[in-house]
Amino acid sequence: MTTPAEFTFRRYSGAAVAAHVDELARLRIEVFREFPYLYDGDEDYERHYLQTYVKSPRSLVVLVHEGDLLVGATTALPMADETPEFQRPFVERGYDVNRVFYCGESVLRRDYRGRGIYKHLFQAREQHARDLGGFDIATFCCVQRPVVHPLRPQDYVPLNPVWQRFGYTEHPELATSYSWKDIDQSASTDKPMRFWIKPLAAP
Repeated sequence: MTTPAEFTFRRYSGAAVAAHVDELARLRIEVFREFPYLYDGDEDYERHYLQTYVKSPRSLVVLVHEGDLLVGATTALPMADETPEFQRPFVERGYDVNRVFYCGESVLRRDYRGRGIYKHLFQAREQHARDLGGFDIATFCCVQRPVVHPLRPQDYVPLNPVWQRFGYTEHPELATSYSWKDIDQSASTDKPMRFWIKPLAAP
């Protein structure tokens, strides 16, 4: 797998993730503050959330550095190692969660987008699933925001066409909701989420 030469990609799994939770939490808070997530992040919550990846020996975290600066990251793990709230839409639709690989998030600082990193992070997660073996599909979920939203930037471009080029298909029937506090709100509210799926055939 070819990676952009000016960046360092480091892979971690399970307990090895623990040493990097704090810097990963800060990056997630920074990136997810942007539209469409508008996440008013909390480091304590982030540390708790990321323990799922620490506890799973089959997890994957890829950290991307330019020198000493963390510029991007991705997370993934078998859906069977996720919490019940993530598994629920698949269980309700008759999927075997043991055959589903969950691609958590891929996050990049704004100045590092469009430089080939994002595609590599998707490929790294899918290859990890193939290396583990036993998975039929890879999946991730994204928030659904109204087209007319007061904090939607005029130049915002959804990533749907990019995900489609990567081989993912949106599945409206696989829907759920997660709660967090938006940057312009005083309390957490439920946000509608939708899953995308890609068959995990050999590359």
